[in-house]
Order: sequence, then structure tokens, then C-alpha cells
Amino acid sequence: MDTHGEVHVAVVISPLGKVLDTESFPATAAGYRQLLVWARKRGTVRRAGVEGTGTFGAGLSRFLLAQRIQVFEVNRPDRSARRLLGKSDPLDAQAAARAVLSGRARARAKSVDGPVHSARIYKLAKDSAVKARTKAINQLKAVMVIADRPCPAGTHVEPGQCRAVPHLRALGPPDGGGHEGGVANATHMTLRMLAERIEQLTAQLTAQINELHQRLTRLVEHHAPQLLEPVGIGPDSAVTLLITMGDNPERLNTEASFAALCRVSPIGYSSGRRRTCRLNYGGDRQANAALHRIVFTRLRHDPRTQEGKTRREIIRCLKRYAAREVFNLVRPVPPPRYRGVPSTCAARRQ
Repeated sequence: MDTHGEVHVAVVISPLGKVLDTESFPATAAGYRQLLVWARKRGTVRRAGVEGTGTFGAGLSRFLLAQRIQVFEVNRPDRSARRLLGKSDPLDAQAAARAVLSGRARARAKSVDGPVHSARIYKLAKDSAVKARTKAINQLKAVMVIADRPCPAGTHVEPGQCRAVPHLRALGPPDGGGHEGGVANATHMTLRMLAERIEQLTAQLTAQINELHQRLTRLVEHHAPQLLEPVGIGPDSAVTLLITMGDNPERLNTEASFAALCRVSPIGYSSGRRRTCRLNYGGDRQANAALHRIVFTRLRHDPRTQEGKTRREIIRCLKRYAAREVFNLVRPVPPPRYRGVPSTCAARRQ
């Protein structure tokens, strides 16, 4: 399926790759039901490839998962293929179906119907509130740099304590007056307005940020309290990593797949006689940032991080270790069961 805000375009193909039919449906609950009825008339539907399962295709993915259909996340078609074949919604939907059929699209979609998705919504609201408050404060700092000392010496602006705001709110015209188009007059007026805006945002957004932080903390404590036990993992980092895994962590088969999703998995790199490895930079940047915060906290407070390596090597190793630890805490892997007479290797493992 190629998803959009108004309509979704679907293509049904057979196991041999033959296109059976193409149709478009409205992006509504009724349209989802019509799409499934239409597809089942062409045969048994077991798997579906959806482009944009986290945006326009979120509702469709949720509906298909509720109908016990495996949904796979499909990236947009390759640009070289688009240059050769052209760009259209049916062609994009056909490319998504062929990606699932060939096995290239193996990433299962998130279920987006549990507490982790609720945490994602809360975190979006919290991040936007923090960003709005920080943006206004940064603008005030930038104007104060070019202003002619509108505040007393030692006065500074910080998110927690805006010491300059009360002084700037009472800022009047510059000394000696000044005409309407003067730089000093415009600077003083801008500083006064920004100070009033920061005071209003601080009063409103700080309360919202604190409430959302408490909700996120309670959600982590109820859903995955084991994540808060290791050193360096706080509520914010735990929520970020849970959002990366989703409400159905079983879609990640191994901890290596989770490490690749967090951009901490090594990739082989060789040229001639030189053989080395580099990190995978194709995953979730926010999850990687959360692991980065965990690692730096452990570098300062956890004695187990003293490994005799360079700082960059330690950070690289610890990120990979932290990803494995988080995966095993959220989705513990049961020990293997051996039937009959165990082999030599199995006996050694036991």
C-alpha cells in the first residue's frame, strides 16, 4: 500500500509476482474495511507492505494488525528505479508489495496500540514544549549579545532561572530617547517583548513539562520498571528506547537487530588488504542519543567502564553493551531447550 493523507492505493500480487488488481480507498476506518474485503476477494491475505506505518499509514497498519495480518514497513522506492519506471501511486504500491514478497522488506511494523505509543504521544508534547521555551530564551540571548548592555553586569538567562527577565520587562526607551526607526529603540522593544514572552512561556510550559515528565515516569515504572534499575538509565532515556522497540518488541528477533536499529552495530568495511569495521548510521538517532547519555553517565559514575581503551573505543563498546542490556531487559530470551541426548556442544553449554 502507498499511503497518503486522503487516500491509500493498494496493489494485490500473487506469490508468483503477478499483479492481480489495483484500487484506491479513502483513508478512513470504513476505507480500511473496504480495502481488506477487496483484497480478500482476490485470495488469502497473509502479509502486507505499507509505506509510512508511522505517519499516514499508522491507522491502516493498526487495523491490519488487529486482523492478524503481518504488516511490514516499506521504505520509499529506490530513486534509480523511479527514474527508469516513473512515479505514480500504483507503481509505489506495487514496489511495496514486491519488496515484501522478495524478502527485502523484513522490518515488521509497530503495533501502536499500547502504553509505549501513549508514551510516544506524551514525549512529543513534552519535546515541543521544551523546544518552544528554549527557542524564546535563545532568541533573547542572541539579542542581548548585540545590545548595548541593557542589563546589569553578571545578569544572564537560563531555562531554570531567567534573572534578566524582570529587568528587561521594565526596560524603557534608550537613554536620550531615539526615533521610531532607531536601532536602540528597536532593540529595547524587542528585548521587552521577548522577556514578556519568556515569562508567559515559563509559567505555562514549565507546568506542562513537569506534568508530562511525571506521566512518562509513571508509565515506565508500570510498564518496564526493570529499565530504571541499571546505572545511567533515567525515565527519559528509558522512554526513548521503549519507543524505538515499540509495543511489540517481539518484532525484533535478536539483540543485534535492536543494536542496528539504535545505530550501534558494526558493519564490515574492507578495501584491498585493509579490513576494518564502521558503525551503522542508518537507524534511530534519538535511540542512539539515549544510549550516548547512558554511556557518558556510566563513564562518570560506573567503575566498570574502566577498560584500558581510548575514550572513543570505550564509548563505542559501551553503546553496544547498553543496547544488548536494554534489549534483554525488555524482551528476555528464554534458554534453549535440548531434546533427547544432548550433543557435546549442548552438554558443554549446560
